[in-house]
Amino acid sequence: MAGEHSRSLGKGSTAPGAVPEGLIRLYSMRFCPFAQRTRLVLRAKGISHEVININLKNKPDWLFEKNPFGVVPVLETCKGQLIYESPITCDYLDEAFPGKKLMPSDPYERAFQKMLLEHFSKITPLFFKCAMALKDGQDTTAQKAEITEKLGKLEEILAKRNTTFYGGDSVSMIDYMIWPWFERLEAFELTDSLSHAPKLQRWMEAMKQDPAVQATMTDTQTFKNFLQLYLKNSPEACDYGL
Repeated sequence: MAGEHSRSLGKGSTAPGAVPEGLIRLYSMRFCPFAQRTRLVLRAKGISHEVININLKNKPDWLFEKNPFGVVPVLETCKGQLIYESPITCDYLDEAFPGKKLMPSDPYERAFQKMLLEHFSKITPLFFKCAMALKDGQDTTAQKAEITEKLGKLEEILAKRNTTFYGGDSVSMIDYMIWPWFERLEAFELTDSLSHAPKLQRWMEAMKQDPAVQATMTDTQTFKNFLQLYLKNSPEACDYGL
């Protein structure tokens, strides 16, 4: 069964057949922030798609045929073309499908979004580092201070641009690329990181009104429960709550 809330496929499962004509398939995991980027873009652009969830703690061998890195997200077209790495999947969807363009047409603005994403990519590993330290009962003051400092830079950029979103007055690609980690701030016990970032707080409230964000959100307690299992390497983690 395919769908955003379907049980995940793990080791020993059979690889799904060809992608039906008129659809694109996403290999995903319900709680993965990287795969959520792709889900956000699929929703925002209204692209007909199906979702196959993967058990990342008990990966099927055939996943490595879809993506040699063995991670999600991966897109598969009805021609059997495979696209992986979350920013690349999102750019592909924006270019290959009609409708609202999420990347700006202006070359500098496109470059700006890519540079900002490069900055943000240095922050994402810190979230899991912090979660691991919390799980082990370690002091997380240093990690939290580093995250606060790096998010402070994002606050400065938003203040300088003086817009609601990073690309202007409407949601664009970069907003979707960074959103999944902000959605999880509370679950990672990092909400204090934004206590001196009023522009980012306002940005978060504006993002919560976006239909694609609303359609892909996971409530904090569910994510916390998933995270506890995931950090214990439980094969049940990816199907938590189903």
